Amino acid sequence: MIIYTVLSAIGLTLFGVILTLCTPAKYIDDTNQTYQDLSVATIVGFMLVGALFEELLFRGIIQNVLNVFIHNEWTSIFVASLIFIAIHAQYFKKPIMLVNLIVPSLTFGWIYFATNNLLVPFLVHYAMNVVITLLFKYRIIAMRK
Repeated sequence: MIIYTVLSAIGLTLFGVILTLCTPAKYIDDTNQTYQDLSVATIVGFMLVGALFEELLFRGIIQNVLNVFIHNEWTSIFVASLIFIAIHAQYFKKPIMLVNLIVPSLTFGWIYFATNNLLVPFLVHYAMNVVITLLFKYRIIAMRK
């Protein structure tokens, strides 16, 4: 489980950084900018609550219920990921951001079924969100003009 957690968190964080560096700012949602003025403790708290809620709902409930009825893990993962995207309606204005949602969501679903432990996708989700937000906060990465 440690390998899944560490490698997935690193991989998804790198994916987010590369997507940010390669995509012009006009195609990226401004969500991370809203967190830049917050304290680190506040960022850590928001990301903790967000990742916990989303993983409990999407992997713990939706993906599991779908799998009970569909009996196909990848279909359950895909449908749960589509629902995950649907609640992030603010990204519909900037469709490249949907890539930034679908890849992590599919990964969270896969590692949940691979490890049979909800803590793993939660930790990956949380780590990825905190690290990317802090990279923006401290201007280690910035949106491309």
